[in-house]
Amino acid sequence: MPSCPMTTANPQVILYAQHGWADDRSKVAALATSVAEPGTLVIAPSLGYIKTWLRIEPLIQAVEQLVIETDRQHPNVPIRVVGHSMGGLIWLEVLNRHPEWWSRIESIVLVASPVGGADLARALDPFNWGIGIARDLGVNRHRLAEAIAAKIPMLVVAGDIDGGSDGTITVESTKVFGAEFVCLPGLPHPILANHPKVAAAIRQFWQLVPDRPLAPRQTVDISYKIIQRLQSVPGMTDAHYRDFPHAKVYLTFDNGMTIRTWTNPMGVDHVFVACPQGSCLYSGFVGWLHTNDLRQSLQEMQSEYQPLLVITRQ
Repeated sequence: MPSCPMTTANPQVILYAQHGWADDRSKVAALATSVAEPGTLVIAPSLGYIKTWLRIEPLIQAVEQLVIETDRQHPNVPIRVVGHSMGGLIWLEVLNRHPEWWSRIESIVLVASPVGGADLARALDPFNWGIGIARDLGVNRHRLAEAIAAKIPMLVVAGDIDGGSDGTITVESTKVFGAEFVCLPGLPHPILANHPKVAAAIRQFWQLVPDRPLAPRQTVDISYKIIQRLQSVPGMTDAHYRDFPHAKVYLTFDNGMTIRTWTNPMGVDHVFVACPQGSCLYSGFVGWLHTNDLRQSLQEMQSEYQPLLVITRQ
């Protein structure tokens, strides 16, 4: 697993840059090199093109071992992380296994990483049979990412080429509560691995990191609680906004917010949250195996939020 680090004998910072699925280190290494400050050791390992199609666990272990070995050579050096696509997911899993490293992590940047699960992966593996990497990319990692963002400054960068996705993953799937969020119109998924606008967003974020609070900003907005509840439904995958116009109102809250539902021609249940002005705040779907889980959750929410509801659909 060649890492090809930028040579620095006594680094002040170690910058790990991780590529994603069906890719190699070249683009993300170039991105990391372009944003690296003087005194930074850049480490951008290639995990193997074929291996990125199989399972994520060996990739997590490879990155984990690389960090351990690097730490032996450069103990206690602050760390920054940039991960593109699945590379960001790998680092979320690595950090989840090593909370003792968190105090050394200055920041983590997730570029086009499907934290909420890649809808394309769910489409390739609708029954959760474990088809290649699709099983791992379809996992919802929202709670894991939010726990990390509460302790480590996090930037999420997404691309949008069609009003809801970068052509590969949805914008919604990249969002993490408590993280800074930047959406770059017109940039497709592969280009985000190394683009001047992404580099500029990273540099700006790093400038703000010293002043950023360690805990996520709190909100009393009920929409977040509703979205978080929906994201916790078994099998929920963040979806594209394109199907929002098909949905019908299921619940209307006294502040004008609505929960809407729609079942597509394939029998897949979708759920949406809209702001009082009618714009889509969240879009998600569950596979056939979890249809009853979603419907049960909606019924429970209708009961729990009854005092705040003005219209319900029977």
